[in-house]
Amino acid sequence: MPGLGGVTRGRVLYGGDYNPEQWPEEVWHEDVRLMRDAGVNSVTLGVFSWSKLEPEPGAREFGWLDRLMDLLHENGIGVVLATPTSAPPPWMGRLHPDTLPVTEDGRTEWWGGRQHFSHSSATYRRYAAAITEDLAARYGSHPALTMWHINNEYCTVDYGDEAAAAFRRWLRERYGSLEALNTAWGTAFWSQGYDTWDGILPPRLPHYLRNPTQVLDFRRFTSDMLLECYVAERDIVRRHTPHLPVTTNFMPLWFGQDAWRWAEEEDVVSVDLYPDPRDPLGAQTGALVQDMTRSQARGPWMLMEQAAGPVNWRGVNHPKPRGLNRLWSLQAVARGADAICYFQWRQSRQGAEKFHSGMVSHAGEQGRTYQEVKQLGADLARLGPHVTGRHDTAGVAVLHDWHAWWAGAQDGRLSTRVDHADVLRAWHRALWQAHLTTDFAHPEHDLSAYRLVVVPQLYAMTDAAIENLLAYVHGGGTLVCGFLTGVADEDDRVRPGGMDARLRELFGIRTLHEWWPLDAEETVACEGYCGTLWSEELEADGTAAETVPYRGGELDGLPAVLRKDRAWYVSTLPEPEALRELLARIAEGAGVRPVLDGLPDQVEAVRRGELLFLLNHGREPVTVDVPGTHHDLLAETAVTDRVTLGRYGVAVLRR
Repeated sequence: MPGLGGVTRGRVLYGGDYNPEQWPEEVWHEDVRLMRDAGVNSVTLGVFSWSKLEPEPGAREFGWLDRLMDLLHENGIGVVLATPTSAPPPWMGRLHPDTLPVTEDGRTEWWGGRQHFSHSSATYRRYAAAITEDLAARYGSHPALTMWHINNEYCTVDYGDEAAAAFRRWLRERYGSLEALNTAWGTAFWSQGYDTWDGILPPRLPHYLRNPTQVLDFRRFTSDMLLECYVAERDIVRRHTPHLPVTTNFMPLWFGQDAWRWAEEEDVVSVDLYPDPRDPLGAQTGALVQDMTRSQARGPWMLMEQAAGPVNWRGVNHPKPRGLNRLWSLQAVARGADAICYFQWRQSRQGAEKFHSGMVSHAGEQGRTYQEVKQLGADLARLGPHVTGRHDTAGVAVLHDWHAWWAGAQDGRLSTRVDHADVLRAWHRALWQAHLTTDFAHPEHDLSAYRLVVVPQLYAMTDAAIENLLAYVHGGGTLVCGFLTGVADEDDRVRPGGMDARLRELFGIRTLHEWWPLDAEETVACEGYCGTLWSEELEADGTAAETVPYRGGELDGLPAVLRKDRAWYVSTLPEPEALRELLARIAEGAGVRPVLDGLPDQVEAVRRGELLFLLNHGREPVTVDVPGTHHDLLAETAVTDRVTLGRYGVAVLRR
């Protein structure tokens, strides 16, 4: 299938969502002039244009889009054309209430916003297919068209009758019989046994706790239904333009989609990324999302949306300080992005997002935001020939699985303080702060290319995933796992012993007696540091080569950390500096080292192909030792042995 390579042609795609229907046509010509000045070479059109394109059922208003496509092509700007199906027109919900989603407590989500569609509605799917078909037929041969963007940020959850019928069909296909479903769901508990498929509903709001496996399957079903919507539209545009790539934009670490499965259906994997500029760990958030997206793409990927300034959906929305937009954009390039785009081009004057920034802010051409956008455009033009299409494999893989996340997020668990995503961030942060670049992988992927595999937490694991970890370690790999891993199978059935017996043997654990979750202000002493969030009452089997014991309290003398051969188990969440030191030591033992030694804490160093990116995430200048002579592609100067990075400064060095 076509990827980004045919679109980029040695340049980084640069631009963003363009919503010209919000403006008089005379503004379009001004927009194009400013785009050319800023080095913009790609815009996304039509994401929220359904009512403009189809103002009443069956009508088509393409004239404005014809003129716009022609104008952009005449000025050398490519178009990523979106299907507008994330925001149906008001007439659809009014005439067809079955297209509207329903919440878990039975409330209808009405039109007037966006994403107000039932993924299971045959009516919605019919209208979505029709507008997609007509767009593809009309613009498939237009010379401005470079890529298709399907829908936008798929995230709808529906508990209504349309979804209930689809859920039953999905369950029939998954289980085949009610007996198999009752076994998988454990319906002997609380008298939940089903005698007919018609009795099964989505996990709507109950009197008390819901069946955890029913909830787990509903999350799987929702991801699959949304994927069906994507694939249906993708197949339509592919039929008209088999030579053009197709994408849809993920939200970062989004709970509702199995992004591993979704990525397999995309030609280009793209993501939206909005770290808080006031968050001291915003750069690490960016690195995590970028590493995950690159791994899903198995190569270059697309930053579909970011903010040039403030967003509008936090309690307090801060602008990006001078230089931060450039820094975070180039961080994405360092970590594999071949496209740097924004929501949106011109800041809206009306509507719900009029205070969400644009590449052209309310301050206009003279505003700081646009001036920084121009500088970034020039930077990307210099880098494009050297980075596009290049992909490096890291020495470390972090394992993540949405099904394990969904299963572990059940109600009625031992600690609501334990959040899969937070634990994942903590472990990735420790590796990032140790200056170790990571890939992400599914627990059933081939792991043989990695010297070190890190499992922050995989509460539920299939037998295939467990056997994959065993084979990896027995094949010479180094594995380190965090707490609450291997507790349950894919039906959220607790494995005998509270952890799979194969994993207990791998780590040298005889018995897992009890889980000991920790309160917000509670810690547990370990030898040399403190553990947070969680602890476990483990009994070692005597085969471990190395242990770190708990000190004091109920767990005094019992192992907090065990190592048996090349397999490590960490039964608590060490405080950040301790986790960093532990993972850095394990990585070094596995033969994985940072790109550069002696890096200051605030400097990130990443290799992409022949280039070394140095990114200063601090506000103060810093000097970095870089032995040898290099050429800085951004400053267009020679660098020998050391380079000074200013506030939020970036150097991209080639030997």
